[in-house]
Amino acid sequence: MTNILVVEDNAGLRKLMGIHLQRAGYTVLPAEDGMAALEILDHTHVHLIVADVMMPRLDGYSLTRELREAGVTTPVLLVTVRDSLEDKREGFQSGADDYLTKPVDFEELLLRVEALLRRCGMQQNETLRVGSVTLRADTLTVEGKGFSCQLRPREFALLEKLLSCPARIFTRQMLMDELWGYDSESDPRTVDTHIRRLREKLAALADFEIQTVRGLGYRAVVR
Repeated sequence: MTNILVVEDNAGLRKLMGIHLQRAGYTVLPAEDGMAALEILDHTHVHLIVADVMMPRLDGYSLTRELREAGVTTPVLLVTVRDSLEDKREGFQSGADDYLTKPVDFEELLLRVEALLRRCGMQQNETLRVGSVTLRADTLTVEGKGFSCQLRPREFALLEKLLSCPARIFTRQMLMDELWGYDSESDPRTVDTHIRRLREKLAALADFEIQTVRGLGYRAVVR
């Protein structure tokens, strides 16, 4: 199951968002503010976070910034009445992946959640097999003969993208646009860091190789 953490100090709205997400097949973890969200994240794996901006104790901007500074790449969808360009800029600069304004349209909420999960390679009940290796999107794990490794969301998304089209060359910018979003302010060299981590974590697997195509980008070659 896909776990979605809903962080909202308005109890009524938190309940309504939870109902709509649960009807769509997601497991919902409610939190009344950013501090409560951090407590949940300490012991529970979450695939996506939907967070209000204006909350007591720890607001949505601060929550997102704290997660990113700690190296947590779980996608974050901020929900708020603050819809000015300056507010959105602050949200994206804090590390948020998307922005939804109030009053919440629940159909739009579901569409944005689905898009973020798809971007990060976490569609529900999806697996990809390459030789003896299986990628499991629901748990973000890569499994092989006597091997199992859980990846971070964007590491998993990057690997899934490369392996879904073996031998195809993906430029850094192509990968950035699809996995980080067109409006991301991250440097395309961020892709290099994720590729390096994947190679280190999956070095024991012989079924495929992530190759650097000099001057262009990367491709996965199945052996």
